[in-house]
Amino acid sequence: MSPGNTVAIFVSLIVNMRKLLFLLLALPFCGYAQRKLNLTLFGGFSNYNGDLQSKRFTTDQSKGAIGAGLRYEVSSKFAVHGNLMYGKVAGDDKRNEPSLRHRNLNFETRIYEGNLLADYTFLDLKEHAVSPYVFAGIALYRFNPYTFDTLTGRKVYLRPLSTEGQGLSQYPDRKPYSIYQIGIPFGAGFRFRITDNATLGYEIGLRKLFTDYIDDVSTTYVERAALLAARGQRAVDYAYRGDELKDGNPNYPSYITVRGGAEFKDWYYF
Repeated sequence: MSPGNTVAIFVSLIVNMRKLLFLLLALPFCGYAQRKLNLTLFGGFSNYNGDLQSKRFTTDQSKGAIGAGLRYEVSSKFAVHGNLMYGKVAGDDKRNEPSLRHRNLNFETRIYEGNLLADYTFLDLKEHAVSPYVFAGIALYRFNPYTFDTLTGRKVYLRPLSTEGQGLSQYPDRKPYSIYQIGIPFGAGFRFRITDNATLGYEIGLRKLFTDYIDDVSTTYVERAALLAARGQRAVDYAYRGDELKDGNPNYPSYITVRGGAEFKDWYYF
């Protein structure tokens, strides 16, 4: 199967995931302890850490998240499972550190993720009511950061604007980022035995990423004239939004002025 077909199949699954989740949630939640294959459902929150959300872990600006999957018990303590996850993350300089608010940047993006995980439960839940557990695996996810026009409220996708010169001939080292990426999910939690047929878990799942563009912010500003010529006035407007502030600096920053921190990649978590 070609990589293109693989991505197409993944996207098709993700597009239909919310319909699947509504169907699953409409069914009675049931399972059988003697069965090794179990349905898993997830509901909670999603957030991210990056240039527009400097706090490592926080519920500030968090959004809702849902997921569903199948879990196969290899033994009483070890299992493998595959999941489809959907969430949204966002960041806004208005709620960022005071020293960064002058940029006035903001973004949102939906996260569509498919993952394959292995988890280890430390205590046998057939004998104990609660146990800690850990998990790790691999994930394929899709993101596409956008913002909103201040005057019209219309959604504006940021990747095509090359706000940091991605894809411009003047900046050959700045390649356009892919909205399809591989991540490394891992985390821990506690699992409670509710009945012989059902368990409830509380967990935090982190995603180690290999891109710094979840929020479309990573490195330095590029020359205004070059960005204007290549992508137009809209790109210039969304590369720097300090001029929208009441007391903001109306002047576009000079070339190589720091816009973001490329030394640390972005993260998201559920």
